Amino acid sequence: MEDDVLGLNRDVYETLTSLTDAPPPAVRTWTGETWGPDDAAATLVLTHESALRVMFLPPSDLVAGEAYIFGDVDIEGDIFAALAFGAGLDDARRHPVKALKLMRRLRKLPEAPGHEDRRPTRVGRLPSKSRDQDSARFHYETGNDFFASFLDLRMVYSSGYFLDSSESLEQAQLRKLDVACRKVQLAPGQRLLDVACEWGALAIHAALEYDVEVLGITLNPEQAEEARRRAKEAGVADRVTIRVQDYREVEGTFDAVTSIGMHEHVGSKELGAYFERLFELLGPRGILLTHGITTRQRKSKAKQTFISTYVFSDGELRPVEMSLKAAEGAGFQVRDLESLRPSYALTLRRWLA
Repeated sequence: MEDDVLGLNRDVYETLTSLTDAPPPAVRTWTGETWGPDDAAATLVLTHESALRVMFLPPSDLVAGEAYIFGDVDIEGDIFAALAFGAGLDDARRHPVKALKLMRRLRKLPEAPGHEDRRPTRVGRLPSKSRDQDSARFHYETGNDFFASFLDLRMVYSSGYFLDSSESLEQAQLRKLDVACRKVQLAPGQRLLDVACEWGALAIHAALEYDVEVLGITLNPEQAEEARRRAKEAGVADRVTIRVQDYREVEGTFDAVTSIGMHEHVGSKELGAYFERLFELLGPRGILLTHGITTRQRKSKAKQTFISTYVFSDGELRPVEMSLKAAEGAGFQVRDLESLRPSYALTLRRWLA
């Protein structure tokens, strides 16, 4: 009986490899049997007989991602090679007959429950402060130690600024912090608001290197506590204030505002209000730097994805021109636009190193 199930799984694997020209991963089954090329850069580990069915039915990046994070499959070796193979399966639409064969073979595998009931549910009306707080809680509830396990020593949770691929993550993140400070033209004695300050890296750097007063805000109490500890350790607690606060609740006037890694968490319906509020917080000749992830797609996909469910909860990736239009509509003049796409790719690789 087990041999029959192994045979069905192997049929599925061979059909998958026929759908793309991308180099396939090897496979190791729950019995220890292995298939695929000996020199494969990655190995897909199936932890039970229904793993491939759980991973590919129904076909979506959400379902495949859940199979990985909930332990139906594991990946050994180069995870980027495995992801490249997965991306290559998008070519399946060019092979409708093979794709149909794959669906039939997947349905022959033993049934197993999926993970729909384990998906996070959000609390509160969208958009609202309570909903944003709930999304932030979910995103960071794994705790500081989890993020410290893969981030740089300053715990910068966004793209570094690499000049070349030989640089370390520490070098790239330090440069990014300094570039941000220079882009908003900080000068001694000025006031900086750092929206979504995370663990305080930018706030501390700005106070140390540019002698400014900084208010950093986050929705996560554990982040705030660690940011305060780091500011005290760096000797800038008198110039760095960290609050658990929504940006819509901030009062006062600032010479500069930085908003790094928050842009993608702001929904399109809220984008105009986001820029309007930041504009109100700036004094005359004030400068805003916003840093986030965009997409080239003109229309948002309606389907639920792994990223929208587990990473950018309630957020949206938009074409950059939508953000430029919203910023200009709020009163900003766009003076500088820079793409860090190559640097982000290197950052992700460093995080997984």
